[in-house]
Amino acid sequence: MSKQIVWSPSSEHDFAGILNYLSRKWNNKVALQFINKTTFLLNQIAENPKQFPVIYKSLKIRKCVLTKHNSLYYRTNRKHIEILRIYDSRQDPQKLTFN
Repeated sequence: MSKQIVWSPSSEHDFAGILNYLSRKWNNKVALQFINKTTFLLNQIAENPKQFPVIYKSLKIRKCVLTKHNSLYYRTNRKHIEILRIYDSRQDPQKLTFN
């Protein structure tokens, strides 16, 4: 049984920013491919939340690599899966926060 996916405000902002960037700098086709890839991986996570590695053990945060430049960070509980961030790996990792 798959769990419900819940997006944090930070992850919604991250996703919108990436789509905006892809649409402006590349084209809508590239942005649509990113949406499709993200949807595919979210469906996989909903079916099997433990398939991606825990990277922050104390916070129980897992990391799913979406593309070579973007990773999705999430955690799961009994009721749902919370998408915390979608982060560009080219940015300073010290700026990655999970509020």
